Amino acid sequence: MNKEMFLSKSLYLNGLQCKKYLWLKIHYKEKLQEPDDSLKAIFSVGDKVGEKACKLFPGGKQIIYDKTVSHSERIAQTKKFITDGVKTIYEATFEFDGVLVMVDILNIDSNNNFEIYEVKSSTWNSKKNLKDIEKYIRDVSIQYYVLNGCGHKISKTSVTLLNGEYIRGKKENINELFIHKDVTKEVISLQNKIPETLKSFRSTLKSKNKEPNIDIGWHCKNPNDCFGLNFCWKQQRNIPDFSVFDIFPLTKKSKALDLYKKGIVDIKDIPESLEVTKTQKNKIDLTKRNKLVINKKEIKSFLSSLNYPLYYFDFEAYNQAIPKFMGVRPFQQIPFQYSLHIRDKLSTEPSHKEFLAQSDKDPRENLVKKLVSDIPKEVSVLVFNASYEKSVLGKLAENFPQYKEHLLNISNNIIDLAEPFRKQHYYHPQMKGKYSIKVLLPLLVPEMSDEYDKLDLIKNGGDAMRAFANLSTIGDQKEINKIRKSLIEYCKLDTFAMVKIHDKLRMM
Repeated sequence: MNKEMFLSKSLYLNGLQCKKYLWLKIHYKEKLQEPDDSLKAIFSVGDKVGEKACKLFPGGKQIIYDKTVSHSERIAQTKKFITDGVKTIYEATFEFDGVLVMVDILNIDSNNNFEIYEVKSSTWNSKKNLKDIEKYIRDVSIQYYVLNGCGHKISKTSVTLLNGEYIRGKKENINELFIHKDVTKEVISLQNKIPETLKSFRSTLKSKNKEPNIDIGWHCKNPNDCFGLNFCWKQQRNIPDFSVFDIFPLTKKSKALDLYKKGIVDIKDIPESLEVTKTQKNKIDLTKRNKLVINKKEIKSFLSSLNYPLYYFDFEAYNQAIPKFMGVRPFQQIPFQYSLHIRDKLSTEPSHKEFLAQSDKDPRENLVKKLVSDIPKEVSVLVFNASYEKSVLGKLAENFPQYKEHLLNISNNIIDLAEPFRKQHYYHPQMKGKYSIKVLLPLLVPEMSDEYDKLDLIKNGGDAMRAFANLSTIGDQKEINKIRKSLIEYCKLDTFAMVKIHDKLRMM
């Protein structure tokens, strides 16, 4: 490794997860996948939470972080602020032993002792313990190592998290929004291991041509999905899209890993003698048979539970890490849209109703008012994956008690269209263990196989969530109208697809 090359704290954490991941990051970055839109959105949320957390320590100085400012300039600026007696520095930058770190919030007490605050956009609640933030503690530990190596006395290290039990009032209470978890003891306990770890990393990085001999395993997805998954799993080992890893969850002691080490990757090669659960056995057997399964008796039984008029229903929702609306917790699902196809009788074509909120206001109450108007009590409400809709309705009932009875009645009358597919009463080999609407629609309704692809801007729930969340930042009304139209088209397609899937089940 080039002596002038710094290991950042993110690279250090990459190395802790997998030294091959670190090696690829340094020498063959092109082998790694780029973050998708969903992950970029998570990064953006993290930035916003970090900015908000700085207000816990007002009046501090910011170290500028952009491509025009070098690492050495940021380090020099940090030293100057410390010398000048600045008590709080945001993104304070230090280097020691070839490792570069930036401290989210550095606070200096009256005795010139340093306090490190590492800000994360994850939530903390009373049910969690320090093991749940183990990866963040490792993050803080390398910062402690560097600052201590620079000769600074550190009195406290904390992970600053969003309070998952915080409920926004009329005004934001920033001191209740965040929780500081003191991890000083845990961080200090990790210090002795760091020099040897860094030595190991440098040895790994020494040669660009010597790839670390590290097999796939639990570390590929722990603590985070590695960006090298496609390279290591698909390109190097030809792990198929539907493999033993889709039957057994990837854990430290996964049956999938045991099978893989024995050369068994294809589900068809799983031995009959392997001890599995009933659900796992069904998946294995169906895959081995490679035939269409239609359990007409069970499908008929499911259909008999539906009464008319029948309401095909789907929510779209987004969340706010930092709640803007009263009564909302961090990352609480906030519904902003729904689509509703209504079939009065079995023989009639469905009508359609919809709601899409304005982007600059709390959408919930107007949505609730329209919803209880559109869906009467004691009717069958058909959704796909009921747990989500039930969860959103339950939270709305909690937030708007005047509509609680009606909302819970809707929830109690929900029937899950996913049930026949989840229970494998219908199974097509091309489902490969999955049963989302987008998987089922091309199989059951081939004439609609490209309907989602034909949509303009919004093609999935993630797109819808991000588009609505960003609407208020768009100044061009034509662009706003275009996005709103796309949101309506997408949500409408979801419930219309449910109508068509239901129709196909009736024909079986």
